[in-house]
Amino acid sequence: MAMLLGKKIGMTQIYDEAGRMTPVTVLQAGPCTILQVKAPQTDGYCALQMGFAEVKPSRVKKPQEGHAKKANSSVKYFVREWRLEKPAAEEYAAGSQLNVKLFADVKFVDVKGVSKGKGNAGVMKRHHFGGFPSSHGTERKHRTSGSLCGYGSDRGHGGNLKKGKRMAGRMGGENVNSRNHKLVMVDEENNLLVVKGAVPGPSGGYVVIRTAKTKK
Repeated sequence: MAMLLGKKIGMTQIYDEAGRMTPVTVLQAGPCTILQVKAPQTDGYCALQMGFAEVKPSRVKKPQEGHAKKANSSVKYFVREWRLEKPAAEEYAAGSQLNVKLFADVKFVDVKGVSKGKGNAGVMKRHHFGGFPSSHGTERKHRTSGSLCGYGSDRGHGGNLKKGKRMAGRMGGENVNSRNHKLVMVDEENNLLVVKGAVPGPSGGYVVIRTAKTKK
């Protein structure tokens, strides 16, 4: 299992020898700096804490600066942990870097990011409701949700609004894990990964890339 932090550069398309077009996403994966190596004796579990992207000097906080100095590193903006099954003190050291070479033999990856925020959205956009008929007789109710609660729809539980009812509200801006993207290309010189399909988030958004868990 390999893991890297990165940034979504954007989407493009490539063609194979037969002329078939494949939509791909270009990801900048690393280099990531190991900020801390966690062990069961000191932290209760095994993990690598890694960071990606620099923080502006004017926005550095003292606790972050002290933590980064222990690894002889600068303060990182995007920090996540890579959980391991066994201690990694012998294999990895604080201050060392990880790059796209981790994915040299990987064929499929999972990409986790924050989806684009859509603001407040109605039920047709948020939950794909069909809406009301557009024929004569429907008065300014074309995109509404319809009835929210009633006795007949849930007999024996009262006429109150049920938990989990699909309604209008805030849409997007959520953690999304997109699975089983085919790894098309690894550019070690520029620290780039090219994966098939679209990944969550806008161009410039931070993502976590790891070996696919469910693809065999």
